[in-house]
Amino acid sequence: MESYKQEFIGFMVESGVLKFGEFTLKSGRKSPFFMNAGAYVTGTQLRRLGEYYAKAIHDNYGLEFDVLFGPAYKGIPLSVATTMAISELYGKDVRYCSNRKEVKDHGDTGILLGSKLKDGDRVVIIEDVTTSGKSIEETFPIIKAQADVEIKGLMVSLNRMEVGKGGKVSALEEITETYGFPANAIVSMAEVTEYLYNKPYKGEIIIDDKQKAAIDAYYETYGVRG
Repeated sequence: MESYKQEFIGFMVESGVLKFGEFTLKSGRKSPFFMNAGAYVTGTQLRRLGEYYAKAIHDNYGLEFDVLFGPAYKGIPLSVATTMAISELYGKDVRYCSNRKEVKDHGDTGILLGSKLKDGDRVVIIEDVTTSGKSIEETFPIIKAQADVEIKGLMVSLNRMEVGKGGKVSALEEITETYGFPANAIVSMAEVTEYLYNKPYKGEIIIDDKQKAAIDAYYETYGVRG
């Protein structure tokens, strides 16, 4: 596993973004882990987060794209932090773009924040996590209505590795099947589990035998069958 992925797993735990225990998700599922990207709140955290996204985007999609699109609301700071990190790490200037939840009819009008989209733009979409793919259902038509762009891919921070709405493949795989562009994550839950299981992280065991059993049981019910 790449060193930045290992660092990112530790970063999620340290930041209180990835927690283990028992949580009830919006879907009603009882999950042994929970991710809340809203817990990244400081300048240092956002700078580091942008760097991890930038490295993962570089590894998966290269730098031949023009716009980083972050869907409202959580995607807005992600797109800003990551465009800054791409400039800092790779010397490449890409534009950031986000959507508004409501169309603005005065001043800086329209549905977009940041850069406008132009015909021929190559776009990477950035999100925190995709559980069901619902947000792409909303985002894709907004992007395509603005200009004739090429979507190079989607990058999320964590692949939860749960079946999507179709019940057969993961949400990220469903996005690729439905929209025709690749969908990737900085890390997957399999990588998180492998890295943290029964290994001390800063003097503490984050995933012990009991927690690992709960994760395994969860994936027996909701995981992708391979």
